[in-house]
Amino acid sequence: MDANMQGRGPLVWAAVGSDIGPLLLAATAEGLVTVAFHATDAVRDRTLDRLGSRLGAEPVHAPDSPLLTEAIRQLSAYFSGERQVFELPLDWSLSSGFNRQVLRELASGVPYGSVVGYGDLADRVGSPGAAQAVGIAMGSNPLPVVVPCHRVVESDGGIGGFGGGLETKRRLLALEGVLPQPLF
Repeated sequence: MDANMQGRGPLVWAAVGSDIGPLLLAATAEGLVTVAFHATDAVRDRTLDRLGSRLGAEPVHAPDSPLLTEAIRQLSAYFSGERQVFELPLDWSLSSGFNRQVLRELASGVPYGSVVGYGDLADRVGSPGAAQAVGIAMGSNPLPVVVPCHRVVESDGGIGGFGGGLETKRRLLALEGVLPQPLF
């Protein structure tokens, strides 16, 4: 184990179904470290290779691990409309600097059922005019849904981009009551 993983313990993962397709969840002893959309075999393999390399540990498939149990339970409750706030330990080791600052503000300051503009989020972290940098931080978010980058939109009312795809973003915003549910 390299110095990057010391104290973090094992790196475990599981793929779980959701209303927006399969998600890959990975956790360390510090907490949930990543959520990946569209967890097909190819996405899973790429994500696990990247995680293993970045964290210096071999990912272990462990869907029953206590490190994942609560995250799986809370995500299931979120998608069924029974949970609006995630109360999970998070391992922030995959983000740093400005990106981490923006993601932490997003996680703590933009509640369920609301949205914030890229520029407004930049203002909140003391970087007025850094809307593009906020967009980059959203694109690098290792914990989507739990750290709700789907709640960041364009100031002109546009939906903005989304790493999980625009349809996924629309579905998450509809789930939270920000957008109407699709008719079909």
